[in-house]
Amino acid sequence: MDKLSKFSSRQAKNSLAEFVVGDIVRVHQKIKEGDKERTQIFEGLVISKKHGKGASATFKVRKVTSGVGVERTYPLHSPFISKVEVSKSSKVRRAKLYFVRTAKGKRSRFKEYKKTAQAAQPESVEVSA
Repeated sequence: MDKLSKFSSRQAKNSLAEFVVGDIVRVHQKIKEGDKERTQIFEGLVISKKHGKGASATFKVRKVTSGVGVERTYPLHSPFISKVEVSKSSKVRRAKLYFVRTAKGKRSRFKEYKKTAQAAQPESVEVSA
């Protein structure tokens, strides 16, 4: 194993939530102010994921605040990200959603996509009389 692959395997996090482009996520980021540390939450739409799952992997989150679009790019395995939670999942047909920057109206909306799980579905119960 070469030095680069050893380094990237040490940097990788295993405890991140699985999310894809089109999901609305809440990113919990640790911020240091002087000697204090606090957590800031940034909620928005994931518009791109780049560089695979290695140490250099990044994802870009976009939200609109007071009519102004704000985008942040986060390293996937950053020590400053405490957790990423998925609020909603949307069905999208693109790998990169850069068109959302200029989209207005119906073009900027996505249909909600609900992932089905085997454990979440209730089983039918027979009642004998």
